[in-house]
Amino acid sequence: MMMPTLATMMMLLVTPTAAFDLQAISAMKLDLQGAGNPVAKVITLLKDMQKTIEKEGEEDEEAYEKVACWCVTNNNEKTKSIGIAEGRIEDLTKSIEEGTGRSAQLNTEIANLEKEVAKGQNALDKAKAMRTKELAEFNAEEKDVLGSISALKSAITVLSKHNSLAQKSSFLQISTSQMSQVATTVYDELQKNAPRLEGVLTKSQKSKVVAFNQEAKVQAKGKAHQPSGEIFGIMKAMLESFESNLSGEQKDEATSLSDFTELKASKESEIAAGTEQGAAKTQELATTDEKLAQDKLDLDDTTASLAADEKFLEALKVKCAQTDAEWELRNKERMIELEGVAKALEILTSDDAHDLFAKTFSLVQKKKAMDSKRRTQASKLLSDIARKNNNPRLMQLALHVRLDAFTKVKKAIDDMITQLMKEKKDEIKHRDYCIENLNNNERTTERKDREKKDILANIDDLTMTIDELTKALETLKAEVAELQVQMKRAGEDRQVENKEFAVVVADQRGTQKLLQSVVDVLSSSIGKKAMALAQQEHKMHSGGGVVAMIEQIIGDAKKLEQEAIRSEDDAQKSYEDFVKDSNGSIEEKTKDIINKSEENAKAKDDKIKAEEARDDVLLELEMLNNEAGDLHKACDFVMKNFEIRQTARDDEVEALKQAKSILSGAKFTQYLQFSSDFHH
Repeated sequence: MMMPTLATMMMLLVTPTAAFDLQAISAMKLDLQGAGNPVAKVITLLKDMQKTIEKEGEEDEEAYEKVACWCVTNNNEKTKSIGIAEGRIEDLTKSIEEGTGRSAQLNTEIANLEKEVAKGQNALDKAKAMRTKELAEFNAEEKDVLGSISALKSAITVLSKHNSLAQKSSFLQISTSQMSQVATTVYDELQKNAPRLEGVLTKSQKSKVVAFNQEAKVQAKGKAHQPSGEIFGIMKAMLESFESNLSGEQKDEATSLSDFTELKASKESEIAAGTEQGAAKTQELATTDEKLAQDKLDLDDTTASLAADEKFLEALKVKCAQTDAEWELRNKERMIELEGVAKALEILTSDDAHDLFAKTFSLVQKKKAMDSKRRTQASKLLSDIARKNNNPRLMQLALHVRLDAFTKVKKAIDDMITQLMKEKKDEIKHRDYCIENLNNNERTTERKDREKKDILANIDDLTMTIDELTKALETLKAEVAELQVQMKRAGEDRQVENKEFAVVVADQRGTQKLLQSVVDVLSSSIGKKAMALAQQEHKMHSGGGVVAMIEQIIGDAKKLEQEAIRSEDDAQKSYEDFVKDSNGSIEEKTKDIINKSEENAKAKDDKIKAEEARDDVLLELEMLNNEAGDLHKACDFVMKNFEIRQTARDDEVEALKQAKSILSGAKFTQYLQFSSDFHH
């Protein structure tokens, strides 16, 4: 590597990049204008340069160590943070997969439960409809049979009374109207109850009933034809058949009621259990979906944080590696500079250099007298302009005019003019760049500020919506749970009422049957006359006979039975209406829960996206703010002092041209080169 010449080193000392201030330059100017040896002063300057480089190296190393420590600390922290985030992402991903699967499973199970509940409710509704129809048919049938029994009993009573009197007196006969009424009653009951009497009466017996009816109709006024004992037997057989059928039908009704009650209780239990399970699974689904949404939000946040940490770590590694490389380069260059300065000092202080300098300085002194005037004139011109513009470069050049050869000075002037023109052009370009980028930055910042306000307003709206939906969902779930509790209680109350109804009906029917058997015993066991006398005596004291009282009690029992049946029907209908309405309300509320849950999930998702957009905008605004700061640092001075700097630079160029003209007008021979090139 070639060492710079002494003249070149002198140029380095007076250029703007030299490591000396104006005071050092001024001190050098005074020393060189004196009678001292210039080489000695160069040696002194080189030694000062050596100390400065060493000091700069120490300061640079101290700063580098701080940066290196910062790099290591941040690298460790971000690496640890990235590891934690990656583990968190893995856990969240697994949780989201499980939550998604569980949500789908719950939706399927809820749908199946709803189908089962609907199926059970449909079956229960059909069973109720069938039960209602059966009860109506039974009541109609029972009423019809009871009417037939009552009619036959009345007819039998009439015939029994006739037979009893006939045994006492052969002259007593039943009247034509009574006989006609008995015959009509028997005949009508035979026709009306033909299906019931199949297998009970023979064809011959049926024919006798028909003949009996016809004979009764054609009898003239007066004594009626006396019925045969066989007709009395036929009527007894018909009554027994009707009573037997009634008893059988009542037993069938009781069995049917019991079966329906058991089926109803079973179906209601199944419906209640299915509804309860559906509510529990709906609650679990809401909890699962809420956790799933939160996990997704955490995953997005953690992923974004991980990306930011990875980006920062990557930039950190690049920056730190660049810092290391720059430090190595600066350190290497500093070592080269120190080595060059040391060798330059070694060369300048050698004996050969001392002899050469002695010869050179004798020739230089002779030459100085010839060009001193032009140097002084040119130097004064440059110094005046330098002081006017406070320009250290011109001051340095003015000093250089006094020290260096004309040719090199004029070249230096040309180089400086070229440099000044380039600086002027670059500064204009830089000014235009500043104007354009500052304006772009300002417009973009304003647009992003508006975008930030819109996003923040949207986030506030979404937050309010999420709060309202969350509260609404809690209210709906509480209402569904309350309806389910009320349905369960109503079902339990209905079962108790139905059991009480069955007991009441059984008691009343038992009472009727028992009292009817008493009437039958009284009718068959007590003589008609004695019974009539007893009843007559009782009427005199109480206003009614024993049989009439018993029949009144039977009638009251029947009324109580009918009232109990009507009450049971009303209660059953009310319960069914309540269950239907409650199920409808639960269904509507469940649909509302599903819809609001979807709206809530969408609002949360929109909020996540809005928050991501907000973070992006805030990051962009921060970057724009940093960019604006950098632009102001790079541009404020230029923008503020542009005209002044342009004018000053034009003055410098003009002064340099005048100085060159002065120097070009001087007639002198090229003075001896002050120093020669040295080899590294």
